[in-house]
Amino acid sequence: MKLNIDITVPSKQEWIDAVMADFPAFLQDHIDCERKASAMAMSFVAKYPDRKEIIPELIEIGIEELEHFQQVYELMEKNGIPLQHSIGEDPYLKKLLKLCHSGREERFMDRLLIASVVETRGAERFRLVSEAQKDPEMHRFYKILWASEAKHGHVFVKMALNYFDEKTVYDRLAWWIEREGEIIDSLEIRAALH
Repeated sequence: MKLNIDITVPSKQEWIDAVMADFPAFLQDHIDCERKASAMAMSFVAKYPDRKEIIPELIEIGIEELEHFQQVYELMEKNGIPLQHSIGEDPYLKKLLKLCHSGREERFMDRLLIASVVETRGAERFRLVSEAQKDPEMHRFYKILWASEAKHGHVFVKMALNYFDEKTVYDRLAWWIEREGEIIDSLEIRAALH
């Protein structure tokens, strides 16, 4: 059984060009995304403590994303790139979250599937960043992150399948993938993960 659906709209060449032209800005955004990803995994634990089947994996993801935060922080420190004082708004995530259902169960499924879509997009973009690197260490670093994000994309679908039937999950996931493609295509190109 396939646990996610491939994204429908590939990232534009202009996006990777913008990232490579201002890599310090990309790193500042990337570290914020890792911090938010860790917090998001733990927010599922806080909001849905009765969903015991998925809590261990959510904790693992929270820790893994925090480790990625630490690795990006070390990279930034090494290159004299400061942490930003505040986390900027993510227009991509904001637009996705606006489309969530409001009922408790529907919203729970939507949030899991949004997490899958976001992680799948992250994997695609980290692959592009890895392939664009001239430094072998940076190529390897982003290749590892790309694999990790792809894995998380699968895990969130698997979590949804614990609580909802397969047809409901895959129909809604297909809907989210379509919306995600429309959103990513409409966003301003910038040196940021989304």
